[in-house]
Parts: sequence; structure tokens; C-alpha cells
Amino acid sequence: MSELLRVEGLSKRFGGVTANEDISFDVRKGEILGVIGPNGAGKSTLFDLITGFQQADSGTVILDGRDITGLRPDRIARMGVGRTFQKLKPFPDLTLLENVMVGALSRTANMHEARDLALEAISFVDLLDKRYAFARELSTGQRKRLEMARAVASGPRLLLMDEVTGGVDQKTIPGLIDLVFALRESGITVLTIEHNMQVMMQVSDRILALQSGKRIAFAKPDEVRKDPLVVDAYLGTVDAA
Repeated sequence: MSELLRVEGLSKRFGGVTANEDISFDVRKGEILGVIGPNGAGKSTLFDLITGFQQADSGTVILDGRDITGLRPDRIARMGVGRTFQKLKPFPDLTLLENVMVGALSRTANMHEARDLALEAISFVDLLDKRYAFARELSTGQRKRLEMARAVASGPRLLLMDEVTGGVDQKTIPGLIDLVFALRESGITVLTIEHNMQVMMQVSDRILALQSGKRIAFAKPDEVRKDPLVVDAYLGTVDAA
């Protein structure tokens, strides 16, 4: 697979706290790349730097051969980088359809076309029967799907997802996993953060492991699972829980 995203030497400090330190990795077209690490490891900050929500102190982000370091989030989104967030913040008094149209409007100013794109995305996440429900009426699992639909409606080549299965019941997780695989099958490359190690090992082609803002492993799931640094930093505490 050819390379879609390359991150080189990315660093970010907040005062005396180093959130990311000299992080480098690549994402191949068509793969699902997982990002793991304990709380405070710098995972969400890394996503912020890639998508332009934070400015890096040093390092570069290259998307399909083009340097996007320091660009605004809206410009990066228009270049084909979508994102979902760990904290779900839909517009509660808008319908699911209207929420997803917000994502589609980043691609087109035509309301009819935006509606069609939104309906297509809603169908993709299997929520068509809820399209006229207000966002506040949806369950957590359905709001997760809403987030995915809104991102899909923006037409991403690369989708960064933060805790897709976080906060949902066990019965909801398999359906969300199926959607992650469906995203790849539709041609979208996926970069995802998860705390659920069973999910991460199941869906990822490769895994980037972080601790205290530093990269401690970057390999296939079976290799990462056995890495002593990862076991000490993350897997060991999960297994013991």
C-alpha cells in the first residue's frame, strides 16, 4: 500500500508539559492504524496537530505528498481529512439529518446536494429511520454513528476517529466495529484512538503506542502486544483490571 499520511518529528508543549515529543509514523492508503496509550499519553493532542486544531512546535505533517503543517482545520478538512471526537457534541435541537448536513456543507454550498450527501452518509451508518429524530433523543451509540455520518458526509480520504466505542454498552460495540471495517471497504483510510484493547487488536493493521507523549512502539498488533514497553505502560494495567 502507498503512503497517505506521514508525520515526522511532531512535538507540542503546553508550558512545562510536553504533550507530544518527536513523534514519527506513516499511514498507508487503505489501512486501519490504531493509536493506543494510557490517559495523558498525548493521543488526542496528536490528532489536534494533524487536523490543525493545535499548532506544532516542531515537525511536519505530509498528506499525500503535500505539507499541511500549520494549515487551518477547515483547509485540512477540505483536503480530505475528517475527524470524530471523543466528546460527542451534536447540535441537540437539530435533527440527525440536519446535523449530518453540517458535514456535507463543507463539500458543497448547494442545500439539495448537501441533503443528498447527508442521507447517503446516514444510510451508511444504518440510521436512516432516525433521520428526523432530534440529536438529543439519540442513544450514545446512535450519537457515535451520527458523528461518523457527519464525518463521512464531508468526503474524507483519511478519517481520524477518537474513541469510537468509548462509553457504549457491550452489545453496541460489534456494530461500531463493523462500521470501521465498512469505512475501509468504502475507500476511506482510518486512524483511530481506542482504549478498548480487544477492539484495537481486532481492527488495526498496525498500532502506534504512546506513553508520556513519546512513541514507544509502532508495529503490527501481535508485535505491539508483546512489546515490554507497551506491556509495562498500558497492556499490563488493562489485563490486571
